[in-house]
Amino acid sequence: MKTLKLITITLLMFVTCKVNSQVTVNVNIGSPPQWGPVGSTEVRYYYLPDVESYYDVPSAMFIYYEGGVWVHRDFLPVRYKNYDLFYGYKVVITDYRDDTPYIYFVEHKKKYKRGYRGKAQKTIGNKPVKVYSKTKVVYKEQPAKKANVSKSKSAGNGNEKSVKKEQGHGGGKGKKK
Repeated sequence: MKTLKLITITLLMFVTCKVNSQVTVNVNIGSPPQWGPVGSTEVRYYYLPDVESYYDVPSAMFIYYEGGVWVHRDFLPVRYKNYDLFYGYKVVITDYRDDTPYIYFVEHKKKYKRGYRGKAQKTIGNKPVKVYSKTKVVYKEQPAKKANVSKSKSAGNGNEKSVKKEQGHGGGKGKKK
């Protein structure tokens, strides 16, 4: 009987108490590639004007027109084997429907012609460097570049010359007299 009262009271408490819970799930299926532009992490598609192709970030696939159909591949066509994704301009696409960014291809092609360069872009990562060994070519990531910091004592608008010590070009001890 005591157990029955305890169970009843417990159930009554659950029913009368307001329970608040919140669950947040944030799943980032595809991370932007290292050659992707900085500041566009929540993007689905890039348009690559130089190769008239799209890049689907979540699936890490290129989308391009080949043989009369749009294909999804994890590589660009052979004709672009020397295309530099780090150097090429990437347009962040927002006007797409579902899985078909190419429905606006004609407009994208007109607006962003081959060679198009909008605002200056920095890539998320550094471009890998080719390192040649005796047996094969290996790509290694470059170390992060140090920021250019001016040691000027001026607090002006950036047009003043930096204050530097007089120094020659060779780093030697100079002429002996």
